[in-house]
Amino acid sequence: MPKMVFVERDGTRKEVEAPLGLSVLEIAHRNSVDIEGACEGSLACSTCHVIVDGEWFGKLTKPTEDEEDMLDLAFDLQETSRLGCQLIMTDALDGLVVKLPAGSRNAGG
Repeated sequence: MPKMVFVERDGTRKEVEAPLGLSVLEIAHRNSVDIEGACEGSLACSTCHVIVDGEWFGKLTKPTEDEEDMLDLAFDLQETSRLGCQLIMTDALDGLVVKLPAGSRNAGG
């Protein structure tokens, strides 16, 4: 089973199983990671914003224009920011590391 790591707001690293085909948001919710996801993955908010470890960012598919528009509204936006609902686990992402932002802003959702 692929794994991924969430770096919590306090710096704690939480390694979890990451079933193929699930989004980072779904994996977070299955493992009690504090990501809201107010719009439930419908690209209508930015509350599932995560900061992807720089080492992994280049391995991701490019964000859609809709995702980029929502990211513009995200709190604590970084160069490697993505929406967790849009990151789908694949074998290539086994070991993915994402950090939770300092907070979230429910813009749009």
